[in-house]
Amino acid sequence: MIRIGVSGAAGRMGRTVIETATEREDVAVVLAIDAADVETVADKPAHDPADVPALLSTHEPDAIVDFSVPDATVSLADACADAGVPLVTGTTGMTDNQVADLKAASEDVPILKAANFARGIQALLETVRAAACALPGYDVELTETHHNRKQDAPSGTATTILDALAEERDFEETYGREGMQPRQEGEVGVHVRRAGDVRGEHEIMFAGNDEVLTLTHRAEDRGVFAAGALDAAVWLDGRDQGLYTFGDVIEG
Repeated sequence: MIRIGVSGAAGRMGRTVIETATEREDVAVVLAIDAADVETVADKPAHDPADVPALLSTHEPDAIVDFSVPDATVSLADACADAGVPLVTGTTGMTDNQVADLKAASEDVPILKAANFARGIQALLETVRAAACALPGYDVELTETHHNRKQDAPSGTATTILDALAEERDFEETYGREGMQPRQEGEVGVHVRRAGDVRGEHEIMFAGNDEVLTLTHRAEDRGVFAAGALDAAVWLDGRDQGLYTFGDVIEG
């Protein structure tokens, strides 16, 4: 069993990670961290992120699972690097500079960064690459839907799908369309919807040659992501320093 700290513990994903961990025998949550003014989260004492360096020393987690905000994640990564504690983060919306900071921290400690911890998304990414290769010249449209409280758009998963597509073809993203805006060659339309309590849905469409191929992934429960993040923490334990992805976990 490995000892886990959870950053962003009071958020929807943080709470789900803690709840999911209680159902497993390979992990135990020993530390909850959140900037919110709360005393406990899922029966765990909540600690201020400003105290992370000392908390890593006193609680001695084997890994931290983080679903917070970009600035907090970067600070956490620095503290983990100093303490030698592996970090798994699902925080999205990072700038290029923040990603670079994360990479710098990974030179001292193993860090796994993923926009999505659903195993089905990994299968989708492989299928997107295969479809892009098999269907050259087909038009591509990407639509993603999330709950009405999600802040970053498009989602980190949508960006990851676009990255997978870019491995097989060159294109320019167009974010929504309005007025007289005919489709341009080499264009991929990206459409964002925010409504209700949708956990996450991503659809990529290939259309051409009088046919349409639609690939869709829908998460029915946040527990899917929490389970994947915990799997990642277990997998990361004992790894060499470096920056990893959830695809590395799936590949073993």
